[in-house]
Amino acid sequence: MTQFNLEHARTIISAAQTKGSELGLKPLTVAVLDAGGHLVALERQDGSSILRPQIAMGKAYGAVAVGAGSRWLNENAQSRPHFVQALNGVAGGGIVPVPGGVLVRNAEGDILGAVGITGDTSENDEASAIAGIEAAGFTADAG
Repeated sequence: MTQFNLEHARTIISAAQTKGSELGLKPLTVAVLDAGGHLVALERQDGSSILRPQIAMGKAYGAVAVGAGSRWLNENAQSRPHFVQALNGVAGGGIVPVPGGVLVRNAEGDILGAVGITGDTSENDEASAIAGIEAAGFTADAG
């Protein structure tokens, strides 16, 4: 099994930022977590607002916590708000249930971690995360 490491996280962050530049997005903050929900790397582009690190980590943490991209959490926040509210309570308020948190999977489908991005629209954040994950040679699972 491929070990998910800092080099992979740096590749993901760089490629995600490149995608953001190509799309003309606002400054992005990118958080990369391992499968245990621990921060591997975080980078905040100049001009990102002060809560962006927490938002990016919350998107990624939510994805790892439920084993599905944060798009799934967003859908459930609408259809089953009591569930997502309870889940976020159990998580100490650390989950941000909007698109932009994408699971990182290896070729066998194992979850290696997650990427959370914030700074632009949720859809653009998610597209940047997917581009970063794929550039590192992994499979992106947006949920």
